[in-house]
Amino acid sequence: MAHGTSASAGGGAGIAPRDITRTGASVALLALSAWVTVPLGPVPLTLQTMALAFVALALTPSQAIGSVALYVALGSLGLPLFSGMRGGLGVIAGPTGGFISGFLVGMVAAQAVLRAGRDRWHRLAACAALLGVSYALGCLQLMAVASLGPGEALLAGCLPFVIPDIVKALVGSRVARSVCHALPGLFDQERG
Repeated sequence: MAHGTSASAGGGAGIAPRDITRTGASVALLALSAWVTVPLGPVPLTLQTMALAFVALALTPSQAIGSVALYVALGSLGLPLFSGMRGGLGVIAGPTGGFISGFLVGMVAAQAVLRAGRDRWHRLAACAALLGVSYALGCLQLMAVASLGPGEALLAGCLPFVIPDIVKALVGSRVARSVCHALPGLFDQERG
């Protein structure tokens, strides 16, 4: 009986080392991108949109969703992974928590779009779904936590970020495409 064999090599149950590596690296990328923070009222400007677009487009659906789920879970447990090197349930329940949970729900939406196709328009639609869901959940929580009306929440939590987020998503998309082409054996090989 051989011990320590890879699940992917034998087809058995378990998580392949490659999946663990990609997930860990993606969680680190999401944390690093959150630490680059420019305060703009209740919602800071970070580089997370760029990292999220990269993760959505470079990894398989299960790796991408798993990476964001692990990022949110570890940050919720108190690891300083969120903007301003914060973590804990207080952040998740606070004014920016809806955006953070929106990353996960948005990643699920993005992967659903990518299942339909991987051409340029599907990649752009996936990034739009990721942003749209995050904005929607973020604004809803901002309204509830900060007692803001819909217009005020949009002005404080969404509108100042639309153009920068589009640019960051496009950059993240381009980086993902370049990395997948440069390292085809490392990224994107399980996509159908």
